[in-house]
Amino acid sequence: MGRGLPLAEYLALTGKELGASEWMLVDQARIDRFAETTEDHQFIHVDPERAKATPFGTTIAHGYLTLSLLSKMAYGVMPGIAGAKMGVNYGLNSVRFLAPVKSGSRVRGHFTMKDVTERSAGVVQSTVEVSVEIEGEAKPALAAEWVTLAYV
Repeated sequence: MGRGLPLAEYLALTGKELGASEWMLVDQARIDRFAETTEDHQFIHVDPERAKATPFGTTIAHGYLTLSLLSKMAYGVMPGIAGAKMGVNYGLNSVRFLAPVKSGSRVRGHFTMKDVTERSAGVVQSTVEVSVEIEGEAKPALAAEWVTLAYV
């Protein structure tokens, strides 16, 4: 969960920008591995020749591939809570895929803590606004509101 903050400091993160992750390459090999794992072999993801004839001009990453990279992106940006036993995904309040991630692109996540609450003794809920930037593109790949739970 990254660096650990005392609980009081973590709770004070509401409304704060947490930062941007490192850039990650989304190349054809990564897209192909995701297609194998999910059994989603739609040609716009895995067939560069056929994808040339689409408006994208090349293969694109699965939207869910981009979404699944949020965990890796968050590790370097989102602070943890000192002494937390574990953190888990609770879900997404919203997610929108706004622009295609073309094969060979680099992406990074931008994270802002929308809300932090103590749900019950020992359980902290974080709601994080995240957008995934595509290097050199004006429009983000996705925008989401991500909810996690930490057990302290």
